[in-house]
Amino acid sequence: MGFMTQFRISEAAALIGVSDDTIRRWAADGVLEGGTDEAGRRTVSGASLARRALDLAPQGADGDPIRRSARNRFTGIVTATERSGLVAQVELQCGPNRVVSLMTSEALDDLGIEVGSRATAIIKATTVIIEAERR
Repeated sequence: MGFMTQFRISEAAALIGVSDDTIRRWAADGVLEGGTDEAGRRTVSGASLARRALDLAPQGADGDPIRRSARNRFTGIVTATERSGLVAQVELQCGPNRVVSLMTSEALDDLGIEVGSRATAIIKATTVIIEAERR
């Protein structure tokens, strides 16, 4: 049998944005494959954690009439906006991930984004596009 990636409970929890207790419960219920490392600490397999992360990932809205080639979408909360003349910077916290986008100040105004807004970063290659619900 080949090498299989294992994560300690706290590492697994941080990777998919749930509590340590949730990881322990999923391991006890057989949702995640559990084990122990050489130091005797409880672990879960990386493969089972990856499957669970995919199960938990939000799927595209079935009623959304827009189709996109970009597959990297991160929905989060706006934590900062900063304007400098014609340019604006928007920071999102998407679970454990910080995403930063540069855009025009006009785009920031058009999207109605402010600190505390929900927004989605859509990433295609090196471009980050911010999408927000209409109010």
